[in-house]
Amino acid sequence: MASAAIDELKQLCSVKFERKTVPGIKNLPVAVKGLLDEGCDIVMAFGMPGAEPIDKQCAHEASTGLIQAGLGAGKHVIEVFVFEDEADSDKELAELADQRAREHARNVYRLLFKPEELEKLAGTGQREGGPDAGPLRR
Repeated sequence: MASAAIDELKQLCSVKFERKTVPGIKNLPVAVKGLLDEGCDIVMAFGMPGAEPIDKQCAHEASTGLIQAGLGAGKHVIEVFVFEDEADSDKELAELADQRAREHARNVYRLLFKPEELEKLAGTGQREGGPDAGPLRR
């Protein structure tokens, strides 16, 4: 997923990348905090939790830590999680992971360089990695 996001960002802009790998999803918050403390403007955190209830609980705990890291630094942390049960086959899962990473990378680009594009997308029901929900109908 990180490779897809890096590829997408390289197509959009010129930024420096710092990449860290951790042994598990619950280790992401410490790595993210370290990157933010080192001066990164924004961090993307990638993970693929399993399908079991304990995996989802661990992902929730990791997500809470990522939120805390971002709040503590006053910077964005973009969480890019793909759960193993989101697709029926490995091929579909790989495609979903690639698409979600790329769409979140485009959001990183918008946050850094084109915030007005985010304003235009607000309320349109965008979904990273899947079909967009679309705006609410009255």
